[in-house]
Amino acid sequence: MKPFVIGICGGSGSGKTSFVRYLRQSFTEDQICLVSQDDYYLPREQQQRDENGAYNFDLPASFNKKKFRTDINLLMEGKEVTIKEHVFNNPSVEPALITFKPAPIIVVEGLFVFHFKKVAPIFDLKIFINTKENLKVIRRIHRDQIERGYPIADVLYQYQHHVLPAFERYILPYKEEADIVINNNRDFKMGLSVVEAFLKSKL
Repeated sequence: MKPFVIGICGGSGSGKTSFVRYLRQSFTEDQICLVSQDDYYLPREQQQRDENGAYNFDLPASFNKKKFRTDINLLMEGKEVTIKEHVFNNPSVEPALITFKPAPIIVVEGLFVFHFKKVAPIFDLKIFINTKENLKVIRRIHRDQIERGYPIADVLYQYQHHVLPAFERYILPYKEEADIVINNNRDFKMGLSVVEAFLKSKL
């Protein structure tokens, strides 16, 4: 049987990764497969630079779209996929190998999953995680400065010049196409419960 494929989109700091992580806990590996667009970043040397010479990782062109689409198709055909983990250019972390196993439900999460023209039509259900801009900034600072060790000046520069323009151009317009919009200004518990119940009914 064809798997049920879900796309989860939202701006940087909206809570996509956390939502998917909690969703995963309610299902076994045989029931659900989670694929993150983040693991398909192109190497730093292939990234575009802005007018100030700073790498811009917040563009659709920052990702290996062809492999991303190919791997999703392979999973839908019932085949395993193994890729190298993306470690966000952290030289102290050794990338691990990640194996995606086919399952009745496939969840694909990422910034531009609705924008990629050859990926978006695959989704049977589209979920948009919506969060106020000020909260996304705070979460981005916490993640990039505290968890990844980036200088605060770099984090703020990236948000102003890369993250926000990309959100307005490549992400926000697709909110209207989503089947479900989950607001994550306080938490997403109720939205998560609804999605969990729906997916369990599909199983």
